[in-house]
Amino acid sequence: MCKGLAALPHTCLERAKEIKTKLGTLLQKPDSAIDFIIPYSEKPEKPAKAVKPSPEEVLQWRDSLEKLLQNPYGLASFRSFLCSEFSEENVEFWVACEDYKKTKSPVKMEEKAKRIYEEFIQTEAPKEVNIDHFTKAVTMKNLVEPSPSSFDMAQKRIFALMEKDSLPRFVRSEFYQELIK
Repeated sequence: MCKGLAALPHTCLERAKEIKTKLGTLLQKPDSAIDFIIPYSEKPEKPAKAVKPSPEEVLQWRDSLEKLLQNPYGLASFRSFLCSEFSEENVEFWVACEDYKKTKSPVKMEEKAKRIYEEFIQTEAPKEVNIDHFTKAVTMKNLVEPSPSSFDMAQKRIFALMEKDSLPRFVRSEFYQELIK
């Protein structure tokens, strides 16, 4: 399930979750079916095609998590690897923070901040990332008035954790070894 979902664009995931929620409600209350219309866009969004990088480019990823995460194929490969280890929450948090920083609308920024907090930061969150209490406290304080930098400290901690822990495991993995052939 993880590999398939990771390949979908974020909006498709949201649409799938919305459909699942509405279907669940319909199953519980069949007499209110008229109230629910499942949204379906006539032109589904196509995910960006990731071009397979050259072995030389892949070799650069050993020394630069930043280069790995900036490459769509590298990000997808890294995400699949972490998924296979049941530890994809860190890269998902990093990606969510990158998306959050690009948000211009204060209303959307507040919505995304709440979603990121509830999914990754709060205690017992579904995909809780491993950050220290100080970083969590600073992040919570930053969320009183969300700004593009609200998650910077937590994102830097998670980046450092992936760089120190996940990247070396990825480089030793079959996922990576297949890419440098």
